[in-house]
Amino acid sequence: MTNLPPVLSPAYRLVIRLEIDNRPGMFAEVARTIGARGGSLGAIDLVEATPKKHVRDVTVDVPDEATGEQLTADLTNMNGVVVRSVSDRTFLMHLGGKVAVTGRVAVRNRDDLSLVYTPGVARVSLAIAADPERSWALTQRANAIAIISDGTAVLGLGNVGPLAALPVMEGKSLLFADLAGVSAFPIVIQPGTVEQTVEAVARISVGFGGINLEDIAAPACFEIERRLRERLDIPVFHDDQHGTAIAVLAGLRNAAAVCNMSINDLRVVVLGAGAAGIATARLLRTAGAKHVIVVDRNGTVTTKRADLNAEKRALAEELGSSEPVRPLADALRDANVLIGLSGPRLVSLEMVRTMARPRIVFAMANPDPEVDPVVVGSEVDVMATGRSDFPNQVNNVLTFPGVFRGLLDARASTVTTNMELAAAAALADCVPAALRSAEYILPSVFDAQVVPAIAKAVSGAARAEGVARRTDRDAAPGPAGRPIAG
Repeated sequence: MTNLPPVLSPAYRLVIRLEIDNRPGMFAEVARTIGARGGSLGAIDLVEATPKKHVRDVTVDVPDEATGEQLTADLTNMNGVVVRSVSDRTFLMHLGGKVAVTGRVAVRNRDDLSLVYTPGVARVSLAIAADPERSWALTQRANAIAIISDGTAVLGLGNVGPLAALPVMEGKSLLFADLAGVSAFPIVIQPGTVEQTVEAVARISVGFGGINLEDIAAPACFEIERRLRERLDIPVFHDDQHGTAIAVLAGLRNAAAVCNMSINDLRVVVLGAGAAGIATARLLRTAGAKHVIVVDRNGTVTTKRADLNAEKRALAEELGSSEPVRPLADALRDANVLIGLSGPRLVSLEMVRTMARPRIVFAMANPDPEVDPVVVGSEVDVMATGRSDFPNQVNNVLTFPGVFRGLLDARASTVTTNMELAAAAALADCVPAALRSAEYILPSVFDAQVVPAIAKAVSGAARAEGVARRTDRDAAPGPAGRPIAG
């Protein structure tokens, strides 16, 4: 099986300041060195010029950090070239953090100060003390959520700790603000027992309208979410579970339509039984998929196995999986759908060829999918990945901004499966039926209709289920789904 070709992206964009001898052909040599190492030359800015030397800032995209280090060494060893500095654009973007708290009202004079702070603020505090429900109108609470992580399962990096998780949570806060107008506070906590994590989150939850759990390892994440939902009167949503499941269901619904099928008739294999895999299998089954098999590193998840944790055993019972344990290759034989939520290069071309038609493959491991989309592209009817450099990126960033926008607009007290189904349907419908194709089953993250569509569906489902504090008559949504204060 071949590996995916190196991907050049802004994630590994370097700005290299070079002092170059001012003689004919020197920059051409620099350019050839960059190309030979696999870099892509971008902007070239002249910083300083003398009769003997030119100093230039050269922007280069490379496929990975190691290549950048090798290229720097190559340039350092060139005659007539001095590397003055190397700036990594990703690290520059993170200097000082990516988010900050800013005020919504200005304090320009003493009168303003007396209104926003003492003595005026005391009147507002007393009003909330007398009627806590007024906190929804008189504080940030109606538009604020907490993003909570203990750093035990960060992206594909694993247990890297809470401080290493903080840049990820900051990035998510930025997306919430830019895409949905939600004030999201990145909060990382030390890993602890389930009881300790639940207690910590519950104690800080009072000032927020929702809790987004993020990058918490399975199986603890299931119990933490379950207990918090029982304890709190605001929505608790573990995005690694439900955000991913919503995106997969939306994509699979459209992929099935492209193949003139219903998801009810597809035989689905979910590879990976972590937080995302279990939640996805459950949501697909609830949405009508009758034939769902989950596979982990030890084979199919079935009640015949004695090594299952409580969450996997419950899933096997829910799916009715009581057959003998089979390896992945056997599970894929005659299946129509592979949903990969596991690790790189676990599926071979030969395995894919044993699948039945139509063949739909969502290989979502990042950065290296379970199977190379270039290799199997001609063997499948619909191909999707978690990567941005192929068509059909399945990513939970499509879901969480709209889901929380809708939850906050309705001032929902919880999250329900019906809301998840409504969100998936709304996301799928963002791709018009007339435009749907094997290479267009999900909209772009930057499609302006996605957040409002999902928000409307989620808030409507909250009201229909009687878990909304806010009715349609209370307020109309503001720009980009943002609620008008009141």
